[in-house]
Amino acid sequence: MGFTQTNDSLAKPLFSQDNESFLKDIDFTLDMRVEFRAYKFRGGDSYYNGMQFQNGFTALGIAGKLHENVSFRFRHRFNKSGDVQSLDLLGNNIEIAYLDVKLSELLNLRLGKMNPFYGGYEYEFSPMYVLEYNDIYSNALAFVTGAGITYQALEDHNFGVQVLNSRTMLYEDLYGDVIAENIEEPIWPVSIVGNWRGSFFDGKFQTIYSMSYGNEVKNRGTYFFTLGHKYQNNNFTLMYDFHYSYEQVDTKGVVTNLLAEETVAEDVRYIENWLRAEYSFSPKFQALLSLMTSSAFDNVKTESEHLSTSYGVIPTIYYSPFKNIDLRFFLAYIGRYYEYPNFSRENLGLANYNRNELRVGVIAPLLLF
Repeated sequence: MGFTQTNDSLAKPLFSQDNESFLKDIDFTLDMRVEFRAYKFRGGDSYYNGMQFQNGFTALGIAGKLHENVSFRFRHRFNKSGDVQSLDLLGNNIEIAYLDVKLSELLNLRLGKMNPFYGGYEYEFSPMYVLEYNDIYSNALAFVTGAGITYQALEDHNFGVQVLNSRTMLYEDLYGDVIAENIEEPIWPVSIVGNWRGSFFDGKFQTIYSMSYGNEVKNRGTYFFTLGHKYQNNNFTLMYDFHYSYEQVDTKGVVTNLLAEETVAEDVRYIENWLRAEYSFSPKFQALLSLMTSSAFDNVKTESEHLSTSYGVIPTIYYSPFKNIDLRFFLAYIGRYYEYPNFSRENLGLANYNRNELRVGVIAPLLLF
């Protein structure tokens, strides 16, 4: 028995123009970061300069409350590929599309495509505000489909658990013919993520810790741990994250690219530190400084070969000229330095190099209505 599309739709729309307040629980946002870049690469095989305008981040977001216990959030990023992913069947540019259901005063359920409950404060920022991520989050899958639940155990302590797809694409679509030894597609490529958010000393000191396991392939997975800390007092904020990722099959791709082989690297490890300090001189001026390191290791079950270490420094100045709109002009320097130990230089032919970049631009999280 068939039905027309009209019969399949709701008899009554959720929002009616006859109701003057039909948009009072809905927010439409246009988030933009537009910048001018001037950069140069030096070292290894990279000797070139470049300059251009760039749309670093452009996204349309819709969030709202459908019911006293049901809300939703959706974000479409325009400067991202729209290819439909073969596993979760959504375009890659649909970053967020989920429902949030309030089960009780302490319990919330989230269903749809969302960001994993990873720990740390680097991951807390929207990509609009991050000019450069450290190596793990530069290559991690940030938005996946699944279900999550959060529990407000105490006033200052919240716990969350998620069950998610570990990727958005089928293995053969993601890696093609680049297959490691004895690789098999699992029945369910799944990730389990757990986190804890804590608050101490009237909110001056906060934490976001997480641990997760995800199986990209059968019987081989990624163990990821993050410890995030934040101190905030008056006009000063200091954040520090520690990241540790042991990957039986390299999901970040950094080690695989360094080895330059036709198979995916196995038994790799990434260790990172990330530090960010913020200080507000006045309502109009704010200074930021981000520091980061990332080390990559191969064959960690046997020799634990140290392949590379990267360093990053990002000083930034924000200028907010207007009172009633969050419009920030910024000036930033991005310095990334990549060093390779003797093993990598002698066996992989790698050479140290650096990237220096100056950016001038504007960040505009615009609430349309």
